[in-house]
Amino acid sequence: MYYERPPKRRGFFSHLIAALIGAVIGGLIISYIAPNYLYGKLIPAPSIYQQNTSPNTVQNITITPTDNIQAVEAVAKKAISSVVGITSVQVQRQFIWEEEVEGIGSGVIIDSNGYILTNSHVIADGAAKTINVLFENGDTLPGKVLWNDVTLDLAVLKVEAKNLPEAELGDSDSLEVGQLAVAIGNPLGLDFQRTVTAGVISGLNRSIKVDQYNVMENLIQTDASINPGNSGGPLLNDKGEVIGINTAKVQTGEGLGFAIPINLTKPIIEEVISTGNFEVVYMGIYGYEVEIYERQLGIDLGVDSGVIVLEVSSRSPAYKAGLQQLDVIVSMDNQPVQNMNQLKRMLYKYKRGDKAKLVIVRNGSKKEVVIEFTETN
Repeated sequence: MYYERPPKRRGFFSHLIAALIGAVIGGLIISYIAPNYLYGKLIPAPSIYQQNTSPNTVQNITITPTDNIQAVEAVAKKAISSVVGITSVQVQRQFIWEEEVEGIGSGVIIDSNGYILTNSHVIADGAAKTINVLFENGDTLPGKVLWNDVTLDLAVLKVEAKNLPEAELGDSDSLEVGQLAVAIGNPLGLDFQRTVTAGVISGLNRSIKVDQYNVMENLIQTDASINPGNSGGPLLNDKGEVIGINTAKVQTGEGLGFAIPINLTKPIIEEVISTGNFEVVYMGIYGYEVEIYERQLGIDLGVDSGVIVLEVSSRSPAYKAGLQQLDVIVSMDNQPVQNMNQLKRMLYKYKRGDKAKLVIVRNGSKKEVVIEFTETN
């Protein structure tokens, strides 16, 4: 007898597996094969795959993460040989004995004939007993202070050498927030000579209070790491040009470094190299910050800020300009005047024979006077 076996019935899981395989194959066809090989070639492309020609189409921007790394590397190669280490020894009196205190900082070669720019505090504000300059090739030469200023925290040194690799100076007035900033110096001592750190220009025209009597203004703020020993070293742009001299780091915050704009130093450098010194123009007044004066005397001068003139030297430029006792200087050449230290710093951009327009308040009324800087200190 012929017996026919009944057909085998598929179970639920067999149908489920077949459905999953079909879904996967269909997904591949729709997402990959159709857009790349079928649509627009064998069959019309659905609208979702058609190119959007609207003028408002968002353009894709590709950022190459190695761009800044390459820029920092190029900056370091260009400028690192012009960065020097500076060591100093200062004699300090401790009760009945004297003690030698060592200091370490950085500097940058600004002229191939041995001129080096650094911070004043790196060379103990001119009080250092000895100063040595360490170069990239391992040479060490004694340094001589030609000029320094505590208020600006700048100094120019001289070593007896020729054909040194001088740095290229940039334009700090053209800086924009967000631009690349590279710092080179000797953080934490000579064990880490010519350390390179990179960041951006975080802010411009910053002011920081150095001590009770001194506020440094118009500084460049950067998040490039700056530590003790970096002082006096250069802050550079993406072209390897010096845009500032690193001067301070806020100890209570991270990523807060400051540099003195290089444009402030240019007239100083020029005169020191040509004459061996720099003399700031002479104004001939003794003044006081308005806010402190009002608070100490309990009076109101009716002026928000400025410098009150307490004394005018006879035959000085201020005397010849007609300044009088109790005049309040509120601006010079349209730049607001806040205190005497700031006013002194403003004088560095003027040379003998230059003129400046002062806005003063006298007896409650504003007045303009012109002062001519005929003398230097």
